[in-house]
Amino acid sequence: MTDFTVVIPARFASSRFPGKPLALIQGKPMIQHVYERALEAGARQVIVATDDASIEQAAQGFGADVCMTSSDHDSGTTRIAEVIELRKIDNQEIVINVQGDEPFIPPTNIRQVADNLAQFTHYPMATLCFPITLPEDVLNPNIVKVVKDEHNKALYFSRAPIPYPRADMKVSESHGLTLEKLSYDYFRHIGIYGYRAEFVTKFGQMRSSALEYCESLEQLRVLEHGYSIHVAQAVDAPPHGVDTPEDLAKLNAQ
Repeated sequence: MTDFTVVIPARFASSRFPGKPLALIQGKPMIQHVYERALEAGARQVIVATDDASIEQAAQGFGADVCMTSSDHDSGTTRIAEVIELRKIDNQEIVINVQGDEPFIPPTNIRQVADNLAQFTHYPMATLCFPITLPEDVLNPNIVKVVKDEHNKALYFSRAPIPYPRADMKVSESHGLTLEKLSYDYFRHIGIYGYRAEFVTKFGQMRSSALEYCESLEQLRVLEHGYSIHVAQAVDAPPHGVDTPEDLAKLNAQ
């Protein structure tokens, strides 16, 4: 059985949804739902990493271990690198980054990432994907697409349609660019990462990359610096995360 640590990066400032980790879902803060899913996955320890006192207070209120971090981080992974340094986490510890806006992520998927990283030791990083079934999702820039090879090694991540479905794309004056059908197996990236602690530290020392900046996707820093990412299909269908207040309203209306 794989031992692993979950770190949940949670920041208050968000351009689309300020204070998102504290938003109530079924009467509980979103961050509490994420914390509970991590515990259900069997994590050896779960740490909430934040730079905000109100998130710290709320998390401590439901019994979470909280690590206060700098407000200068440009990604969740660099925030986790600070946690590893502050808590002196062992270099070989498997650390899972579960994002704070995934309140209903299946615990089985969290454990899957840890187990995959333990099994495929030549990969410094692991993540998940899931099939896209709706053509409009391929064109949605808020849904990150991933292309992988036959050995589940990531080739690229993008907000754009990859690969580009040239034969199936249609352009009209009334509807703009549309995709009428899916002739290729498209996958959306699930925003969960696993890595050994020493690689998180190394990530924090890497310079930001042009691809990362262009797409606003931190995992592209890893690829552009020549490292490999293992991408498996999630064992359970993950719900979409909460990106906007509208997403939250839909959840609470269920």
